[in-house]
Amino acid sequence: KKESPNCSDRTEKISKITIHHMAGNLSVETCCALLANPARQASANYCIGSDGRIAGMVDENKRSWASFSPWNDQRAITIEVANDELGGNWHVSDKAYESLIKLCVDICKRHHFRLTYDGTQNGSLTAHNMFVATACPGPYLQSKFPEIAKEVNAKLDGETYRDSESEPIASAPQNFNIFYRVKTQKD
Repeated sequence: KKESPNCSDRTEKISKITIHHMAGNLSVETCCALLANPARQASANYCIGSDGRIAGMVDENKRSWASFSPWNDQRAITIEVANDELGGNWHVSDKAYESLIKLCVDICKRHHFRLTYDGTQNGSLTAHNMFVATACPGPYLQSKFPEIAKEVNAKLDGETYRDSESEPIASAPQNFNIFYRVKTQKD
């Protein structure tokens, strides 16, 4: 873990998660090294690489300098996610997305809140572009925010989330054999 000096004391209770994209396919080591540079004047609490690895960069008890909003950063755990596509929709890998969900569930459990997303700064799931004119978190992640909130909350409730088109289903007991009908698409 390479701690970034680009942080300050947190004065508010953690009640939000703000998701960013790296605008590049950076490893967690590269992202942490870049954001540990004092000249950048930017940081995040966590980085997630395309391989799904998660690295802490700023302790949660500190305010990262991430969203260009001290008000938000005082309340938010901030997460930088690597892109596996440069430009366009700024896609993120399935492994990075899965790690993002797991990290959000963990943060919500430890800090006792649920994710709400209403497209404004008022929700507990916020995006960089809510606070400054930027393309961050990119079209792909931005489009996933409603699904991220639903999936994280389903996991907090002990349920399995299927997709954005369906309701959560209760997790099956471990001693059952369950078969699923799978719909496939031809490439």
